[in-house]
Amino acid sequence: MLKSSRRSLWAVAVCIAALGATIGVNGRQAPAPAEPAKAKAPAQATSKHLMVSPDDLKWGPAPPSLPAGAQLAVLDGDPTKAGAFAIRVKLPDGYKVAPHWHPTEENLVILSGVLSVGLGNKWDDSAMHALPAGSYTKMPRRTNHYVVAKGETIFHLYGMGPFTVTYVDPKDDPRKKPTE
Repeated sequence: MLKSSRRSLWAVAVCIAALGATIGVNGRQAPAPAEPAKAKAPAQATSKHLMVSPDDLKWGPAPPSLPAGAQLAVLDGDPTKAGAFAIRVKLPDGYKVAPHWHPTEENLVILSGVLSVGLGNKWDDSAMHALPAGSYTKMPRRTNHYVVAKGETIFHLYGMGPFTVTYVDPKDDPRKKPTE
């Protein structure tokens, strides 16, 4: 089982770094997580038997490379480094990510809600494919795609790091949008 020490803080820090967010929006330092640390996760994917129940997950805010509102939890590995990793992603109803791509293959298993996925450089509702709970999708590296959540949606994302988000149109990148 997971040990009780620094997992929450580590998970948030890894996710922020993993998705290209070492500094906050517009050069401001990203705020530190408010929740105290729980258990330290391994620096790289563990070769030991690992069991994680839903109660063990410590959700943290998504990094600035994603629109505000998403939450992440690291299960195994370090998405910022070369090697295997596994994370959980929680999106609120109506959450959208504009057309983007990743430098590595992306594997998703939808656990709850519905994640609709479209392929291409421009958003097109008519081209989206709804993936309900129980669905799997594999996105080859550098494939332009976009997503929207219907209902609170939780999915398991795994692959090989380093994992980052690059927007097709740089104007869609939340890291480049002015803050209020």
